[in-house]
Amino acid sequence: MASYSSSLFSSTTQNHSAASPLQGLYADQVLLPFFDALVEKMDFSWMVDFLKGMVKPLAATVVVLLAVVLSYVQKLGLGGEMVYSIARAFVQLSIIGFVLQFIFNRDNAIWIILAYMFMVSVAGYTAGQRAKHVPRGKYVAGASILVGTAITMFLLIVLKVFPFTPRYIIPVAGMMVGNSMTVTGVTMKRLRDDIRTQMNLVETALALGATPRQATLQQVKRALVISLSPVLDNAKTVGLISLPGAMTGLIMGGASPLEAIQLQIVVMNFLIGASTISSILSTYLCWPAFFTKAYQLETKVFSAE
Repeated sequence: MASYSSSLFSSTTQNHSAASPLQGLYADQVLLPFFDALVEKMDFSWMVDFLKGMVKPLAATVVVLLAVVLSYVQKLGLGGEMVYSIARAFVQLSIIGFVLQFIFNRDNAIWIILAYMFMVSVAGYTAGQRAKHVPRGKYVAGASILVGTAITMFLLIVLKVFPFTPRYIIPVAGMMVGNSMTVTGVTMKRLRDDIRTQMNLVETALALGATPRQATLQQVKRALVISLSPVLDNAKTVGLISLPGAMTGLIMGGASPLEAIQLQIVVMNFLIGASTISSILSTYLCWPAFFTKAYQLETKVFSAE
């Protein structure tokens, strides 16, 4: 490879030396040695290992192809979306794998915070998209997720449940942010839809002197119960129907099942806490957009289907 780079730059040098002897001298004495050394130090073994490791994931796409065929036979029209989804998953997970490898090697608190803020930003945007009729929904969702997960992460670190290293904090933070994103998005959408459906009841309560909180108390409760029920149902059936991701990863990595169970219990507790805080906070942050300063419903918020 070094001889190839030398021949490449020597031919380039000959072309430029006719126009400028100084450029040819610079290329011979500086550029050629630099690129020869760079090529010799390049190690592509990591890429070879990565490609070898992707053989099994590629083989697993046979199941996706089966799903595509079934979609075609049933005329569901989902074949293209299935292929796009799995291709996107391959690319996203590959990129994230390299990014996490980089962060783990650095073992720096700044990278942990940056990764955490990136996850919160994407989660806030996604949850806001679900509740698209809520004004400033992306900001409301992002702030709710940030506060809910930050409180639980702070307790996790203070109680020394996990060491403050990327290998522990980033995966746990990802699980908390993901759950909070789902719960917050459902809460915001359900609250807005319920108020829209029962506008007459809410307006009657406001006319009788109720505050926005009192007038929408039942809608808030219903939205929170519906959004948090899947999280609680998952906690009730964990280990009986399916093994959670964190526990499965530890067991497949060689850890004792008892150690994996202990870790999963800790994670489940923090997931419930983060989801509950985020969802409740989102209801409070939604109110300014739902009501005017005169404690009346903002009709333009509830006019869209």
